[in-house]
Amino acid sequence: MSRSTPRTFHLLPRVLAMTLALGCGTCVPVTAAPLDEALKPLPPVPVLDAATVELGRQLFNETQLSVNNTKSCASCHNLEAGGDDNRAFSLGFDGKPVLLNTPTVFNASLNFKQFWNARVDTLQAQVEQVVVSPMEMGNDWQTVVQTLSALPTYQAAFHRVYPDGVTAANVQDALATYERTLLTPNSRFDQYLQGNTDILTLDEKYGYQRFKEYGCIACHQGANIGGNMYQKFGVMGDYFKARGNPTEADLGRYLLTKDEEDRNVFKVPSLRNVAVTAPYFHDGSAKTLEEAVDIMFKYQLGRVPSAEDKTLIIKFLKTLTGEWAGKPL
Repeated sequence: MSRSTPRTFHLLPRVLAMTLALGCGTCVPVTAAPLDEALKPLPPVPVLDAATVELGRQLFNETQLSVNNTKSCASCHNLEAGGDDNRAFSLGFDGKPVLLNTPTVFNASLNFKQFWNARVDTLQAQVEQVVVSPMEMGNDWQTVVQTLSALPTYQAAFHRVYPDGVTAANVQDALATYERTLLTPNSRFDQYLQGNTDILTLDEKYGYQRFKEYGCIACHQGANIGGNMYQKFGVMGDYFKARGNPTEADLGRYLLTKDEEDRNVFKVPSLRNVAVTAPYFHDGSAKTLEEAVDIMFKYQLGRVPSAEDKTLIIKFLKTLTGEWAGKPL
């Protein structure tokens, strides 16, 4: 595909930085208008009750949520490393690998459902299941409540926020509240969408155009650039036969619904911060972003991009890395 002039690049120079104010002869700044694109910038980090957020942060790092005090949420969701742990399969409380790749916790609150097979609707329900999972934390909620209630610091912190103190529902709510603050706005692509069209290089803008033209945007859409629909893994070919060694986890939503239409169907993952969240897919099979793009083209789109187009798309994907705690991921 040649590099024809993009139709929607907004390559015209930005609107004048200064304009003459009527009647006074002084200049005032003019802000560029946001672009009218199908993809939208991430919303700002919500301002939530500070005490609840802090309690949730402490719980996120609390190993006593696991049955043997070895695992916290942060064990598999490293906020300094993309919100996951960069393993194909995280290790559970017993040191054994789990069955599915750990998704990033960043921007998870924007997903329409949680887990790869989208089996729960809320962050609270996700927390509830992870704690009792025999492959993850291996605990039970009665024990968790008893453990936290025995600690004076948690007794005080919970009573400051919740009149009924330490309960399973309150632990889940505090964690979910904290997770809602784990957004990563201000990526270079977000700045582009907000009107700063000079922030991306020409190659990155061409990459965005190719992303749309090849049809990637059909599934990776919205503010989270994914996370809001289901899709079969292997629309244009049998990915699992080619990969070999099929597992029960590969069945995706079929395990929940027993509907043949849901065989190998998963929640479409967000592409936010995709450059820093390798390995990829539910099975952690793609070690690099380049490999992941190849697999998507072959099995989801049924197309073979030129080497140039592939490179351009990868350059665009790298503009989706946002900021957390005031610095880029």
